[in-house]
Amino acid sequence: GGLGGWGDGPVRVVRPGVPGGALRTRLSGHIQARLPGSAGGVAAALATGDQGGIGLADAEAMRRAGLAHLLSVSGLHITAVVGATMVIVLRLLALIPWLARAVRLPLVAAAAAAAAAIGYTALTGAEVPTVRSCIAALLVLMALAIGREAVTLRLVAAGAVSVLILWPEALAGPSFQLSFAAVGAIVALHESPQVRRWFARRDEAGAWGGGRHLARQLAALLLTGIVVEAVLAPIALFHFHKAGLYGALANIIAIPMTTFVIMPLEALALVGDVVGAGVPFWWLAGVALEGLLTLARVTAAAPGAVAVIPAMPGGAFALIVGGMLWAGLWRTRQRWLGLAPIAAGALWTVAAPFPDLLVTGDGRHVAIRTPDGAVAMLRDRSGDYTQAMLAENGGVDGLPVLLAEQDFARCSADLCVAERVSGARRWRILATRSAYRLDAAALIAACATADIVVSDRRLPRRCRPRWLKFDAALLAKTGGVAISLRTGAVTTVQRAHDDHPWRRLPMVASTVADERRLRRAPDRTQSARRADQS
Repeated sequence: GGLGGWGDGPVRVVRPGVPGGALRTRLSGHIQARLPGSAGGVAAALATGDQGGIGLADAEAMRRAGLAHLLSVSGLHITAVVGATMVIVLRLLALIPWLARAVRLPLVAAAAAAAAAIGYTALTGAEVPTVRSCIAALLVLMALAIGREAVTLRLVAAGAVSVLILWPEALAGPSFQLSFAAVGAIVALHESPQVRRWFARRDEAGAWGGGRHLARQLAALLLTGIVVEAVLAPIALFHFHKAGLYGALANIIAIPMTTFVIMPLEALALVGDVVGAGVPFWWLAGVALEGLLTLARVTAAAPGAVAVIPAMPGGAFALIVGGMLWAGLWRTRQRWLGLAPIAAGALWTVAAPFPDLLVTGDGRHVAIRTPDGAVAMLRDRSGDYTQAMLAENGGVDGLPVLLAEQDFARCSADLCVAERVSGARRWRILATRSAYRLDAAALIAACATADIVVSDRRLPRRCRPRWLKFDAALLAKTGGVAISLRTGAVTTVQRAHDDHPWRRLPMVASTVADERRLRRAPDRTQSARRADQS
């Protein structure tokens, strides 16, 4: 479903676009002309932030494999650009003896790296995550320039405060939370005395010294990946209802490959194109990119690759985040006390019931859980976004099925009646699914036999189901709704405390009976008796 249209007339520029857009478009087109398919799309995303050339299946595989962060220009990419610029500038300037004696080359290299970071941020569109990473990189370079320890939790806090001063609304967004949670976890882990001792540089004498050193470095990379994935998983589950479980293992290969192979080869290929010598570098970059995509596909297809849950309770999320902050900020054994709220939040999340009925805020789209755990859509036609959102909120990894095709439902062009068994009773759900006029007497009679009635229209006052009636009037006040039949829990998007001076809730009249039904849990014994009588 959806709307379409066309226009005919002169185009008028209302406001100039972001500077550099034409350059990004040309560069993205040039890269995708050299590397067709999803490999070229990933290469363009690394250089310009444009992800439009990545196939839908490959983009989903990257998300399920926990590698989607590679496609969004952020800390990893800024770090690679800054590090490469510093090394190249430092090595080149060191070839000039008199200059090496006259100036502090690290300061010059840091200044060049800062300029490269700012330029790369502008080239990729200066999106908020990229700007955030650029600010953090500039703070690191500033710390290096004044002789301070570059990577500390204080620096992470300074970067977070700087971003919140510019974009205070970013605090509630997943991008800010994921970025600083990942960086904070890495810094806190490697500031731990035990980790520092274990992975500190040491004299690796003997025939197996090099092997032990390599094994320790790989162990450090694996431990870092596991900790980062463990920290990011609750945030991803809270915002997106799903998280990749094998991301730590996949990132052990993907991050070094992207940082030390793909991005340098792509840079060499672009430079080589200036003199007509970029073909071999493009071929090598294409091979590496296909390897990255193969890794994503294999990881995403592995059994149990993705954990999916319905909406995480806000209190559980607060407990987990509070526990992680406690564990990350303390340096003594007191940090282990943070495991208690983390465990409590995790248990609360696992114990949260899966919703049996999901209703969008406009009442047009309804999803009902099927006996096999899937969700079934009320309307035969609905957009991919709506289907994906209802499936995710229902804790389902996959697209919904059609309610009209289910054995427990009977549907006409205008109405659907579904009967679901939950616990010791049978629930009857009635939902309208067209905008055509309905016979009032027949609708009122159908309401009387239903436990729950859902409609995107205003229903007559005499439509009185046994428990809940969500029509246009009530949904305008509640927003989207999730209902658990087993527990009788009704969760709404809009709550009473959401009424703020800057965000007024709609003043829509609704019947007193509707409000009373929404607040009151169902009387299971009475409802069961009425259902049996009907």
